[in-house]
Amino acid sequence: MKRLILMRHAKTEPWNEGIDDFSRALTQQGHEDATRIAQEIVAMGWSPERILVSSARRARETCSEVAKVVTGEKVRPMEALYLTGVRGLTEAVSQNDGAGVLMLIGHNPGLHDFALSILREGGSLDHAASLRLHEKFPTSCAALFETEEEGAFVPANFRLVQVLRAKDFRAASAG
Repeated sequence: MKRLILMRHAKTEPWNEGIDDFSRALTQQGHEDATRIAQEIVAMGWSPERILVSSARRARETCSEVAKVVTGEKVRPMEALYLTGVRGLTEAVSQNDGAGVLMLIGHNPGLHDFALSILREGGSLDHAASLRLHEKFPTSCAALFETEEEGAFVPANFRLVQVLRAKDFRAASAG
């Protein structure tokens, strides 16, 4: 079985004069949310063997929080993942599909578009997760896909299993 985790970077400081988009840092909430999502992923038994991460600061900081929780990962920063679209993300996953559990940490709108394209081609194991994915892909959101196929990455073979949102876990711990 192969698994693919698509995660959007965690919450960042707002863009303003003097800070370029590439260099925006995570907020304290962003650090906490990235850790929380990583803990949920590990609790599900989905610890990534390899993490592909955009080289933008907010994605690297998200990855750093994830890497504190997961074990055995090999992190590969990729400039090509910064604000890329479906084609670029497909290529990155295809070139790294040897991992049993592959995680990709990147940006919207490309990451959300990529998740939706996999969903359209492969379908879902959970209708509610499909609806959540269609709604939006907020910061610290992770879409988990899996396939029984062991060959090369073919989006049509992957099924959406779960959508994790940090906001849901903040609400649960507050109430």
